[in-house]
Amino acid sequence: MGTRPWVAGLFLLPALVLLGALVVYPIGYSAWRSLYDADGSGFVGLENYGEVFTNDATLTAVKNTAIWVAVAPALVTALGLIFAVLTERVRWGTAFKLIVFMPMAISMLAAGIIFRLVYEQNPDQGVANAVVVGVHDTFADSSVYPGARPSQVSDLKASGGGAFTSKGTVSAGTPASLPLVGIAPNKLPGDPADAKAPTAEAGRVSGTVWLDFKLGGGGEKGAVDAGEKALKGIKVEAVRDGKVVASASTGADGTFTLPKSADGAQLRLPAANFAAPYDGIEWLGPALVTPAIIGAYAWMWAGFAMVLIAAGLAGVDRNLLEAARVDGANEWQVFRRVTVPLLAPVLVVVLVTLMINVMKIFDLVYIIAPQPTQDDANVLALMMYNASFGGGGNFGLGSALGIILLLLVLPVMFVNIRRLRRERQR
Repeated sequence: MGTRPWVAGLFLLPALVLLGALVVYPIGYSAWRSLYDADGSGFVGLENYGEVFTNDATLTAVKNTAIWVAVAPALVTALGLIFAVLTERVRWGTAFKLIVFMPMAISMLAAGIIFRLVYEQNPDQGVANAVVVGVHDTFADSSVYPGARPSQVSDLKASGGGAFTSKGTVSAGTPASLPLVGIAPNKLPGDPADAKAPTAEAGRVSGTVWLDFKLGGGGEKGAVDAGEKALKGIKVEAVRDGKVVASASTGADGTFTLPKSADGAQLRLPAANFAAPYDGIEWLGPALVTPAIIGAYAWMWAGFAMVLIAAGLAGVDRNLLEAARVDGANEWQVFRRVTVPLLAPVLVVVLVTLMINVMKIFDLVYIIAPQPTQDDANVLALMMYNASFGGGGNFGLGSALGIILLLLVLPVMFVNIRRLRRERQR
């Protein structure tokens, strides 16, 4: 356009100064600092880089970063594609897009706090475990009295696996007393009735299971006293030679009756009566902490992917889709053979953008992962922060991790730049 070079340089100078101060200088200084020890007083060469690939903690961070790059972008892109296609087929598609995109308005810090609560182990506080426990308890019987155990005067003794079995055998016509302790009377479920003393029944084995303790104390141990509560719903089994020959459950007054076949057998209270309640999944434990955090990331960024893919979908020639349907293709074939190939350039943009983004992931891992499992969820960006500012004080190692992270991001950036140049040439 005839502009003199020095004029163009003058206009570019503020941007170049800013770029140099905020990008070029930090990169150069980090590269130089990575060659020195923790306090910068001694030259160590490539020793810091060697530590990155020999230290177990940094190797875990590298492995987790690789998992993030392999899983998170593909998952978010797939969700965005599904949402973008589906929202075109519903009347309330705009409202759905708004709801899915809304998490993008939340900061990583806020999202981390939200999902730290969602993944809380206690099902009374964590939404994820509340759902899991609800589904589990729908299909599996929960224990009736977790933590209960036989009293010291009881004939019942631990028999392995959490069950309790009587040392002696029972006889028809002779009632059995099975006193339990370990539960506060005011913590019993429902509104328990007073226990009824066992009575003999001709030709049958009868007995009572009750809480041999009452508030305020008193009474005789091993005997049903006034005010002591019945334990309703306890399963009682008659066992002979290791086989269950009869079983019954206690009634509202704690009594049970077994047929004559139980004569001469031992009484057993199965472990199912006393097992601790199901608390759900340990989402933030060593095994699942990384997938759980990736789930939180997908919740945040699925809206971003959906909006970009929906914009690309709006530019797709509908005549091509209709032609495929006319030729006999079903909706799945149209989606797989026509829609996805036409959206390939947009999908690549979303995928590459997310790959660069997850390499720098820091906030979610730092906030969601509890301290005991943070090492299991560690990633390069978090390792870099911890090595330098999180108590490590090793700026040499932190700088080396920063340079390694830069080197990992550069190939993805180059691929993206080449793709953009090819699109311009078209």
